[in-house]
Amino acid sequence: MKTLFSTEGLHPSNKFKSWRDAMSEMRVPTELKRLTDDPFDGKLEFAKIGSIEAIRTSHSALRAEATPNLVRRHGQENALGIFLRLAGVAKTGQSDKTSVQRPGDLMVLDSSPAAQEYSSGSQMLTLHLPRERLESFLGPAHLYSGLTIGSDLGSTALATGFLTELMQVSRNLTPDGAERMASIGIDLIVASLAERMAQEVPRSVHGNATVQRAKAYVEANLGDPGLDPPLLAAAVGVSLRRLQELFHERGRHISNYIWGRRLETAAKRLSDPASAHLSIGMLAYGCGFSSQAHFARRFKDRYDLSPRDYRQARRQDVQPVASAFGLPTLSAE
Repeated sequence: MKTLFSTEGLHPSNKFKSWRDAMSEMRVPTELKRLTDDPFDGKLEFAKIGSIEAIRTSHSALRAEATPNLVRRHGQENALGIFLRLAGVAKTGQSDKTSVQRPGDLMVLDSSPAAQEYSSGSQMLTLHLPRERLESFLGPAHLYSGLTIGSDLGSTALATGFLTELMQVSRNLTPDGAERMASIGIDLIVASLAERMAQEVPRSVHGNATVQRAKAYVEANLGDPGLDPPLLAAAVGVSLRRLQELFHERGRHISNYIWGRRLETAAKRLSDPASAHLSIGMLAYGCGFSSQAHFARRFKDRYDLSPRDYRQARRQDVQPVASAFGLPTLSAE
């Protein structure tokens, strides 16, 4: 990591003020106060790995408070902070939650006002991610913001170990390699949060939320031919076996649900005059089918008509209605 600032070599009387100025220049929306009269030391390091921007801070005991005015002024309402505690102890308060983080723990904070107190010898790795990146998988940030994601969870140990090592080797990665490693790191963070959230709500409620997240992911990625049960389970942060159990409890199979939604979407587009310009092949690929033949076979099994005949039948249904209102009709393909 690249050192951006260090109090080493500064006069003791100037160290804390210089540290506070350095943090302000980094657009960190917090008010900083010392907790002891002991000599202050601090170091600020930075690394960018793919889409991840990481800041490592090492410092003496202090209090950091993010006020509403500072959050608005720094324009970070749409960002979430991921905090990995490397050394020392931190106490965090946000909304009605109070939590403690020790080495190896993870925590997420949204842009709501918060206060943190750090012990002497504190060291922390901070990652900033777009809010929508986590919320698309885990739901609203307020559900998990301020929770300690303990190092006792296997997924947390994997995430923190991977991210710590990633910082060490970041300079040796190609741009493509860095982007892939960053994506893996984010997936591990999501898995850790999902496992921690499961401890906060009844199993049935958590199961419903997981299935809804899975369905939302399917809708957003129907056009991806690689979308399958293992990928879906990884996307929502649960094991494939657990996701299969949740779908079975609701009378469904994951694969059947994915293919069903692809076929239903295709049928809707075949019936939609706005999609009349799309060839059958283009429409099939847009719904996640790898070939037109595969699409035609599955579609006929489901609707007893070929895609072409289904489209023609729907046009014939629409044309008399269009004519009655003086609207233009569609010509046959």
